[in-house]
Formats: sequence, structure tokens, C-alpha cells
Amino acid sequence: MKHVHWLGTGLSSIPGIRRLAKRFDNFTVWNRTLAKAESALSHVTKHNVSAKKFNIEQLSSLLKPDDIVISQLPASHHFRIAKICLEKKCHFASSSYISDEINSLDTEAKNNGLTFINEIGLDPGIDHFFSHLLVNDLKRLNENNISVCYQSYCGGFPAIPNDFKYKFSWSPVGVIKALNNDAKYIHNFKTHVKIPYKNIGNYEVNNEKYEAYPNRDSTTYINEYNFDPNWKINEFVRGTLRLNGWQNAWKEIFNLLENKNPSLDNQISILGDELWAKHPYAKNEEDRVVLYVKLEAEQNNKQIFKSSYFLDEKGSGENTAMGKLVSLTLSAAIDLLLQDKLLSGVQAAPHQPDLIEYFFKILKENKINITKNI
Repeated sequence: MKHVHWLGTGLSSIPGIRRLAKRFDNFTVWNRTLAKAESALSHVTKHNVSAKKFNIEQLSSLLKPDDIVISQLPASHHFRIAKICLEKKCHFASSSYISDEINSLDTEAKNNGLTFINEIGLDPGIDHFFSHLLVNDLKRLNENNISVCYQSYCGGFPAIPNDFKYKFSWSPVGVIKALNNDAKYIHNFKTHVKIPYKNIGNYEVNNEKYEAYPNRDSTTYINEYNFDPNWKINEFVRGTLRLNGWQNAWKEIFNLLENKNPSLDNQISILGDELWAKHPYAKNEEDRVVLYVKLEAEQNNKQIFKSSYFLDEKGSGENTAMGKLVSLTLSAAIDLLLQDKLLSGVQAAPHQPDLIEYFFKILKENKINITKNI
């Protein structure tokens, strides 16, 4: 029988761990701090549901063919874990973006009938579901000679804004470095490449004003979302939402990035420790996540399609909004993997409507509301 191994019990893991531990036997949680792994399983007493101190050699020695390994460790660990999964003929799951290294394992994973599913959390994850469904809706119109505008924005922040307009639920170093990496997107039918912190604008969702910026390479998702190659793309952007006033509150951080000092990485590391100490979430503080995905289409300068998906979730303690949305989605993917409903090979979130509906069902069971606007 397949055994599921969950690696890492960070802030975006606990709700998913608890859900799987209730549903399944043959489940092990591994974490660098054993007490945290044990705490994540404190609600169940099952013979073959256990906590272990993370040790990659011990993990490798226990893996058996067809087991499932979920890596919620830092992204830098994923490739090594995935390589072990190939060696041991195990499946692999992660909420992180697909790296070039992970992607290089696609052929070997397919040849072994193994599923390596990634980008199956919130952003990336739920945003992919919204995007696939919107594209399917537009394709049903079967219209030619159209131009499309696609926007996907997601943000996590404190439910009650602080002066810093942000609090950290993951490494400040990662947050800051992401602001300094090129973002590629399409606007006014042209491809742009810009540094995120130099390209902050205003954005409105449900009559609430935010600040927003593009992140990563949005354009790779044109194919991922199965856009019709005949569509003319006016806009295609995936970006990040921040609270109003965030740009001003972070101006000293932007000044640091602007200086391009040779010791910038070291300075960011020192600053990261300071920010982690100054702006963590308090024990039961409520966080908030907003996700908004919109698709519009025009034909002969007349709008023929406009639709969007939206969620606005809050949470606290072990059930933060970010933790619920990331880990419950990830846990639902494990359900499908155990039912052999996912394809083999390296892949992002499923695009099939019936599978997406299953994820929505799990989120709804956990009182997470998704709104579709037409």
C-alpha cells in the first residue's frame, strides 16, 4: 500500500497535514524539529501515522516503489528530493514553481509511470484552476479574430494592516530577492521585461485599492493555459497584490536594491533576519489572502467576453489563510494521486474541469468561498 511522506511543517503545511492524517493510514511527517512534526499530528492516534526528524538518508532508505513524497521544504531542496523519488520509483508533489531542474526529469518520470506534480498550492495552484476554466469558457464562444486581456493577481498580508503594510509568513530574504528578479509580461500587445520593485502600480479588486507589480515570467503560462494560438494577446500578466501604502513603507528596502552593492546578498541576509524579528505574525494574528483572475476578449473593438474568479480568505493560528489555501489544495492533489487520476511526468496543476471541481469541493468543505463573476 502506498505510503505518503510529507516533508516540512512550516506555516503553509499544517491544515493539509491534518487533513491527510485524518483520512489516511500510512502517513509520515518529517521535519527538522521533531516536536513540530509531532504537534502537526497531535489530533490523531494511528499505528502507521507518525512523525520523524528529517534526515534525507533515512527517508531514502524507507521509501518503497509507488510511495508519495510531498516536499514543503525550501525550493532549493526539491531537485534532490525528486531525484531520490526517481531512484526509488516514487511520486513527487510540491506547491512550488517548476524549476528547469525539475522539468529535466519529465521524460524519466514518464518512462517510470511516475507523477511529479508541482504548482499545486495557492499561487501557483488555485490561480491555475481559475485560468483554465476562464480559457475554456472563452473557447466555447468559438469566435475568431479576437484580442484578449488576462490578469492574475494574488497577495497575502495581515488582515489588520500594520505600518509596514506586510508581515512575513516565509523567508524575508526570498521575498526581497524576488523583487529584484526580472518580470516578463505582455501589455499593449508588446512584451516587457522589468524589475518588479520599479514597476509598482495601482490595482482595484471589488472596489478595494491595492498596489501591484508583475512577477516572474508570465508569458510561459500562455501555453500552460492552452490559449488559442490565433488569439491576439493585448495583455497577459501574473502579479502580486500588496496593501495600499506598501511602496512607501518599503522605500528603504528598494533603495538598498537600487544601490547594487557588491555585498548586496549579504546585506539582504542581514536585513532578512531583522525583518523576520520585527514583522512576524503574532501567535493568533489573522492573515488575509486575496486572489483575483480575470479574462476579457474583444472583437472589432467590442467586448464579447468578460469573466473572473475571486477569493478573499482570512485565518489565524495553525489555520492561516495562506496555510489553508496552499496545503489543503496540495492535500487534495494527493487524494487524486492515490486514486491514479493524475498523468505521469512533470506537471503543474491539472486543467481538466472534473479534477478542478474536486479541488473546489475540498476547499468548499473547508468553508473557503470562491466567487465567479460574469
